[in-house]
Amino acid sequence: MGRYWGRRLRQREAGGLFRRDKMTLHIPVLRWGEPYQSLDRTELASSRNGQVQAVMSQANAGMIRRDLRRARDAATALRQWPVRELWEICERAGELFVNAELPVGQDGRSQTPEQYVASLSETSGLPYTLCRQNMKKVHHVLTNIRSIVGGLTRGIDDLDVFDRGRGRQQGVPVSFVPLADVLGVVLPSNSPGVNSIWLPALALKTPVFIKPGREEPWTPWRIIQALLVAGYPPVGLSFFPTDHEGADAIMAGSDRAIIFGDDKTLSRYAGEPSVQTHGTGRSKVLIGEDLIDRWEDLIDVLVESVAANGGRSCINASCILVPRHADAIADALAKRLGRIMPRAVDDEAAVLSAFANPAVAEFIDATIEEGLAEDGAVDVTAPYREGPRRVTFDGGTYLLPTIVRCPSMDHPLANTEMLFAFSSVVELQQDRMLDRIGPSLVVTAITRDGSFTERLLACPLIDRLNLGSMPTCHVQWDQPHEGNVFDFLFRRRAIQSC
Repeated sequence: MGRYWGRRLRQREAGGLFRRDKMTLHIPVLRWGEPYQSLDRTELASSRNGQVQAVMSQANAGMIRRDLRRARDAATALRQWPVRELWEICERAGELFVNAELPVGQDGRSQTPEQYVASLSETSGLPYTLCRQNMKKVHHVLTNIRSIVGGLTRGIDDLDVFDRGRGRQQGVPVSFVPLADVLGVVLPSNSPGVNSIWLPALALKTPVFIKPGREEPWTPWRIIQALLVAGYPPVGLSFFPTDHEGADAIMAGSDRAIIFGDDKTLSRYAGEPSVQTHGTGRSKVLIGEDLIDRWEDLIDVLVESVAANGGRSCINASCILVPRHADAIADALAKRLGRIMPRAVDDEAAVLSAFANPAVAEFIDATIEEGLAEDGAVDVTAPYREGPRRVTFDGGTYLLPTIVRCPSMDHPLANTEMLFAFSSVVELQQDRMLDRIGPSLVVTAITRDGSFTERLLACPLIDRLNLGSMPTCHVQWDQPHEGNVFDFLFRRRAIQSC
């Protein structure tokens, strides 16, 4: 052992980290399916009391760059597997994910589904109810992988095309060229359900190289363990907890990469065809002139659009545009959402999430207050919540649901997405709505006006359009809302033979 590593080991032993590891769960790196314990480790602490829940090995950027050089070998090995067999493995893994006791860490320990929910809740701040809802999303994608891939490929009916390299789609010869030997994925910590986005890559013979969120390694780890137990080739599965430099190495070294983050982080990758970004959605609900007088019948849809999944998703509505009745609609929403308060994490009625980092809640709260200081904006929920927006409950820091009535789309809070149940209500004439919405991940348009519908269908600012009384958060996984992972990983090639 070199002098450097010997000194570092002695320093860590003196600090007690290795002694604590003997009692604390240790989550290793997975290098193409092989566990690896690193001397660099980070503690995974409770968001409520700061107690250490686990330690995670950390991969440095140099290790990541070295391992990514093996991507071609991993892809070659994975592509030898029949696609039908991989799909069957994914389906088995979906059932294991929600029902089985699966390995956790590297010391022979296992984790029941209930223990997974408890661990996830402890470090991410999610209540058990939302943990289980997100489990169902992962389960749905894995167990319905055939129909989801069918949707992503627009109805391919010859599965063997992925084995032979060519086949037929609706009677027409087709060939698909893989664009990636590896898919790098840099995950967030705010919503476990986002793991569903990269899962189809596994069914398409593409190895994945996962960087978990700082406070949420539990879900990608459990997915990988379910896949391994179900028989998925280990070489297709890598799990690399790391820092910002390591995340940059994954993004730079992967043929194709998916990253989640804020506008500042994602701006670095704007226009890069090899990177699929998932950030602020600025999703919206638009109510047409023809149905606005029936707004009272639509409150349930608006509430779910704003508050589902604790309001933490990019597909939650951050703005509601209406041609009239804005004050009444904002007040009705405020009355419904203002009743929602933090509850015990295991309470079946809990719908709010604590912030893993209380400083983030403090920053968001200050940003809202700064916006409210500008003329015309009103926090309509303030009279209904009987206290401040930012509260502490059972050791967790929460932001209570907030509806802001904004005078126009020019107000800084009118088209802003927050990491909790927050939305603005703006009054705007129907014929001006599409000129002012800006880029919107999801738009729910509640109208039967044919002319307005035609304009909505032609609007390039909308990534996913829900027509009718459908919450913005309604997801059909074969209809992706932010990029088609099949089109991202494959290119259709013209093919002729004689």
